[in-house]
Amino acid sequence: MKGYIHVYTGDGKGKTTAAIGLSLRAAGAGLHVYFAQFLKQGNYSELIALKRFSDKITVQQFGTGRFVKGNPSIADKDSAHEGLNCVKRAMFSDEFQMIVMDEVNLAVYFNIIEETHLLEMLNQKPEDMELIITGRNATPTLIERADLVTEMKAIKHYYSHGVVARVGIEK
Repeated sequence: MKGYIHVYTGDGKGKTTAAIGLSLRAAGAGLHVYFAQFLKQGNYSELIALKRFSDKITVQQFGTGRFVKGNPSIADKDSAHEGLNCVKRAMFSDEFQMIVMDEVNLAVYFNIIEETHLLEMLNQKPEDMELIITGRNATPTLIERADLVTEMKAIKHYYSHGVVARVGIEK
């Protein structure tokens, strides 16, 4: 089966949720998924749920647990580069049929990862592997390279009325 490159981007809610849904669908079909979360650290509700499928879905986080804006720290860059190395190992391990690189677009946007490194990985992707890339601010080059691009567009959100992230819904 031919594998494709998906990009879920945009300013709307649902990019990570779409990747999780696709991961669950793949696991249900017997595929093994490597789910790498860039820039994130912590025990989010989705991770608790994905642990129920740990025989099919492997999750690792590569972030410092703080909001990155402006100049990233050395720790931010080190963690993200560790993530790229782990993704490369997973990509060529013959263990996984799908890889998710959650929030890697933001890692590129904040200059934590160089776009050229991400594009090199795409060019090395095994033919039968499905690769899912999420996060706001996907670059034009990445969008051109992808086989499927979905832009989540914010139309209306209760955040603008002061609603904070709720456990089980946004976190």
